[in-house]
Amino acid sequence: MLFLFKEFSMIQSMTGFGKASGTFSNKKITIEIRSLNSKNLDVFVRMPTVYKEKEIELRKYLGDQLDRGKIECNFVIESHGEEKSYSINKELAGRYYAEIVDLAGFLELNTDDVLNTILKMPDIIVSDVDEVNEEEWTFIMKLVKEAVDHHKNFRIHEGEALHQEFKTRIENIKAAFAQIPQYEKERIEDIKNRIESNLEEFVGGAKVDKNRFEQELIYYIEKIDIAEEKQRLAKHLDYFLEIMDQPISQGKKLGFISQEIGREINTLGSKSYHSEMQKLVVDMKDELEKIKEQVLNTL
Repeated sequence: MLFLFKEFSMIQSMTGFGKASGTFSNKKITIEIRSLNSKNLDVFVRMPTVYKEKEIELRKYLGDQLDRGKIECNFVIESHGEEKSYSINKELAGRYYAEIVDLAGFLELNTDDVLNTILKMPDIIVSDVDEVNEEEWTFIMKLVKEAVDHHKNFRIHEGEALHQEFKTRIENIKAAFAQIPQYEKERIEDIKNRIESNLEEFVGGAKVDKNRFEQELIYYIEKIDIAEEKQRLAKHLDYFLEIMDQPISQGKKLGFISQEIGREINTLGSKSYHSEMQKLVVDMKDELEKIKEQVLNTL
């Protein structure tokens, strides 16, 4: 059975879940794939010992398909019918049972579902065969691919929510940023008046060289000019939106761009010297922090 998903879907979440089940011979086989965010690719596989020789092949396939994140793939095998190719490791099951009962007593929990829990623990179901049946492995890989497709669809759905979140936050930053120019003229006048007032207070107005004062003032105002920061910030915000709409999810690049956005916002704050501008900077920082939190979960 094939599952359709968008091959290119813009932003995707690193969080995902996919599951597929089927029956082969006298066994019901279920494959579950979960993922959480991670800077790199970390693949963990829980499978019966009989399949261990195929683990490298499976890990490579999962890595190629899911790209990044903490990936966990679980095999659940349930045998039925008269012919049994699997048995229960009773000794290990007994040890698991004792530990679970002891833990349940410590946490004051009930053990109603303890049997089902034990059956899902590693190495409880033991194969009575020494080698992998290639026909069975082909069937298992078909289930794995089906689970991966479900997993990708989950990531795409979560990515749509991330896309809207990022778009809203960037637009909020742009809205605050657009208000800064209205305070720039007032900001310069305030700085000029403050410096002039301080000079007159500590030096005396008659002793101030007006020409020298104007030259120093121009130099100082140039040092706190924010034209370049404004230009770079506007470009970074547009670039974030552009990368967000690329056909392939690029969470790492969005992370780098958000760092650059933060750098320009911080510089605006350090150069503003105006209460209303500083409030706008705080608003932009708040929106950016929310972006950074979600970028960590972006594929």
